[in-house]
Formats: sequence, structure tokens, C-alpha cells
Amino acid sequence: MRNFATIDDIIRLWRQISPSEILRAERLLEVVSASLRVEAQKVGKDLDDMILQDEDLATVAASVTVDVVARTLMTSTDQEPMTQISESAGGYAASGTFLVPGGGLFIKRSELARLGLRRQRYGVVDIYGTA
Repeated sequence: MRNFATIDDIIRLWRQISPSEILRAERLLEVVSASLRVEAQKVGKDLDDMILQDEDLATVAASVTVDVVARTLMTSTDQEPMTQISESAGGYAASGTFLVPGGGLFIKRSELARLGLRRQRYGVVDIYGTA
């Protein structure tokens, strides 16, 4: 199966990447594309078929793939990245929030929604118990 984005897409949509990042990005493109396919299967959809039927969805899939790869490339691999840190002087306290607890690749709900992969929930609860 082909990837939803290429190295050229990363450069055009995000930024120029270094030679060392290219090797990592190539592998990430495969992993993200496979992850998006699995997410589609979870909601009973075939993302590849959806893309074949809608040219615009192919562009959106490339954009989402680049977003996930870019976020993963920005995540430090030699230390835990923090998104917020707080320090105090009087009681000697310090705290912080890590970008991705445990690290790794993640796909946001909003990215799945852009691809039409958010599962819609519906149902009825019979509060009167009639049967």
C-alpha cells in the first residue's frame, strides 16, 4: 500500500528537513499511513477506497499525515519534552506537563474528523422500561 504523503509533501507543507530526519520521516510516513488505515477500519471504512472516490480527501489525507509526522519529528528523542513548566521559590516546588506521556506517535481526534473517521454514536435509552 502506498503512503498518503511523501517527503516532498513534508517539505512543502511543513519545512525543509535534514538528511537525518529524512530517514526517520520515511519510516514515519509508512507508520502513520498504516495507522490511519487501522483507524478507518475501526469505524468500518476503507480509507484507500474513500480517497479513490474523492480527490480532495487525498489532499486532506496527505495534510493529516504530514501533521502527524511533523509532530512526531518535533518530539525530542533524547529527553522528555515538556509543554508547560511551573516553578516556585518559597516552597521549592516545580512541576511540568509532558508533551506525550510515554512518548510515541499519536493521532488527534480532530485529524480523524478531518478524514471523516470519527465514529458517530447514536442510540435510544428507554427510561420507562416498556417492553
